[in-house]
Amino acid sequence: MRRFSHLGKTAILFLILFLLGVHMTAEAKGTIHRAPFGKLADGTAVELFTLKNATGMTVKITNYGGIITHLLVPDKNGKLGDVVLGYDTLAGYLKASPYFGCIVGRYGNRIGKGKFTLGGKTFTLAKNNNGNSLHGGLIGFDKKLWKPEAAVGPEGPFLKLSYLSKDGEEGYPGNLSTTVTYTLTGQNELKIDYAAAADKETVLNLTNHTYFNLAGSGNILEHELVLHAERFTPVDAGLIPTGELRSVKNTPLDFTKPMKIGARIESKDEQMKLGGGYDHNFVLNSGGGKMAPAAKVFSPVTGRLMEVFTTEPAIQFYTGNFLDGSIKGKGRQVYAKRTGLCLETQHYPDSPNKPAFPSTLLKPGGRYATTTLYKFSVASGLSQ
Repeated sequence: MRRFSHLGKTAILFLILFLLGVHMTAEAKGTIHRAPFGKLADGTAVELFTLKNATGMTVKITNYGGIITHLLVPDKNGKLGDVVLGYDTLAGYLKASPYFGCIVGRYGNRIGKGKFTLGGKTFTLAKNNNGNSLHGGLIGFDKKLWKPEAAVGPEGPFLKLSYLSKDGEEGYPGNLSTTVTYTLTGQNELKIDYAAAADKETVLNLTNHTYFNLAGSGNILEHELVLHAERFTPVDAGLIPTGELRSVKNTPLDFTKPMKIGARIESKDEQMKLGGGYDHNFVLNSGGGKMAPAAKVFSPVTGRLMEVFTTEPAIQFYTGNFLDGSIKGKGRQVYAKRTGLCLETQHYPDSPNKPAFPSTLLKPGGRYATTTLYKFSVASGLSQ
C-alpha cells in the first residue's frame, strides 16, 4: 500500500513537471492577450488581440478590419517602440482612417472605371476614387468584423481571422470564404498568410495596408529603401496602370540600390507628379509564386531594419502623400504628409482589365494562397 502510494506520488510529480514544461515551452514561444476594443454603431463588440514573442516584440491586432494597431520592435539600443500609424481606440478607425493597418479586399489597389468583365459579363463596382474603384469599394474588408481564432502554435502566437464575403458584395461575384492569419515568430517576424476559395469565378487581390515609420515619429524621408524590382507599372492621371512595364533605370523610381526616400521625391518626373510622390506598383524580380525578397527599409535614426518577403509578384510603394495633418493618431500625434510609408504586396492594379498582367482570377475549386513576411532587426546601414 505504501509502495502504491509512493508510485502514485511519483506519477503525480511527473505529471506536474510535464505540464509545467509544456506551459514553459508555450511561454517561450510567446503569449496572446484578448481584450475588448469598443463597439460598432449597432452595439457589436470588437476585440483587440495582443501577440507577444519571447524577445518582447509585440503586435496588436483588432478583428475589425484585421487592423494592425500597434507594432512594437526594438531599436539599436534595445528599446521597444511603435513603428506603425493608427489610433489608440476603435472610435478613430470608425471616424476617419486612410486604411491604417487593415486587410484590403476584395481587390487591393485600383480597378479602372470601377468595372471589369468576367465570363462575358460586366461587373460594376463602387467608384470611390476619382471614378475608379479603390481597395474593395465603399465597405471593403477593412470595414468588416472578422471571426477570430487565437492560439500559440509551433512558430509562435497567431491570430486567424475569417470572413465570408457574400455573392454580389460591393459588386463582386461569388461567395468568397477568406482567412488571414497573423503569426508573430521568435525571430521578430510578422507573417501574414492569406487564403480564400469561391463558389463562382471572381477576382481577388488581398493585401495589408500598414503605414510604417521605423523612426517612430516625424516623416519617413530619411528612411533608406531597397526594392527588388527593376520595372514598375506607369500610371495615368487617375493612377491606373497604362499597361506598360517600364524600367526603373534612370528614373526617380530606381531603388535597386539603397536610396533615401526623400532624395528624389520632389522630382519633376511625370510619374512622380502624377503620384504626388511615390504611389506606384513595382514588378518584383522574383515574378511571384515563391517566397522571395521584395524590399528593405532602414531608419538611420533608430537603426531599425525591416525586410519584406512575399510570394506575390508585385509591391505598391506609397509614401503617405494624402496625409494632410488633419488626423491626430496615437498619443495625439499629427499625421502630416509623408509621416508613414506603405509596402503593400500584391498583384498589379487593374489586372482584371489588363490581360497581359498576371491573372487575379479565382475559379471555383481553386485555392487562393499567398504569404508575406515582415522581418525586423537592427543594423548600421542598408546593404542590397
